[in-house]
Amino acid sequence: MLLDHLSNILVEQKAIASQFLKRYVIIDVFLPKNIASRSSLSLLVLNDGQNLDEMPFAPMLNSLCESDQISPLLCVGVYCKKDRIDEYGTADTLDYAGRGKKAKAYQQFITEELLPFIHAEYAVESFQQKAIAGFSMGGLSAIDTLLNYPDVFAAAGVFSGSLWWRSKDLHDGYEDDRDRIMHQIVRRKAYLPGKRFYFTTGSMDETADRNHNGVIDSIDDTLDLIGDLEVLGYDKEKDIRYLNDEQGRHDVATWGKALPQFLLWLSPPVPVDEVKQVELSI
Repeated sequence: MLLDHLSNILVEQKAIASQFLKRYVIIDVFLPKNIASRSSLSLLVLNDGQNLDEMPFAPMLNSLCESDQISPLLCVGVYCKKDRIDEYGTADTLDYAGRGKKAKAYQQFITEELLPFIHAEYAVESFQQKAIAGFSMGGLSAIDTLLNYPDVFAAAGVFSGSLWWRSKDLHDGYEDDRDRIMHQIVRRKAYLPGKRFYFTTGSMDETADRNHNGVIDSIDDTLDLIGDLEVLGYDKEKDIRYLNDEQGRHDVATWGKALPQFLLWLSPPVPVDEVKQVELSI
């Protein structure tokens, strides 16, 4: 991890012994240095934390903090291992191949082990808001975690999310409207006030086109899920943001390119008048 010239954030690596996952979970913690009070912090949990150094996340976050483009944000990158496709599934439903067996345990790790650790280790009694985001399978996990723990998380970021996650094989009578698991989960939910969703895709994410409509599945699945969220009552302008990168691929470089806009959307700068009030109250 390159930590030179990080004037505005500290980066620390920790290991948490997880009873739910039966392994030590490595995390990278990105903590703003120059804040008036830790009570002003928001929290972002990022799946696939082992890839953040390739993006590179630390200089990106440092630059946004240094230029005051975002409000104070503590970020935690959670490393995954060989069980990624089981840990990053949907908690209550396995896919057609039986994958996702540890998804419930992973979400319990996040909410019952990771978050208490962060609160205690960094002396933050409460955060302004909590968000969770991820890439590909990690994006699927992120939105499922928010929907399962709406009392914990306020926003989810889904970068090229694996929203194809399905209960039936393509060659076994599969139908979009019936067999995409996340779409069915969303349709069964009620509208949750204050929740926000950020989606990205890349036009070069893949070449697959199940329904032969000339649009790749990654984009179709994302747009369809956004439609399902709108049916529940989420506002496409206020609650949902969708960006497609015409040159974007299903890779770390594309997601790293997309992250700054997500951070700006997630944690916009505090108005100057509010900053002055916080400083005067300390």
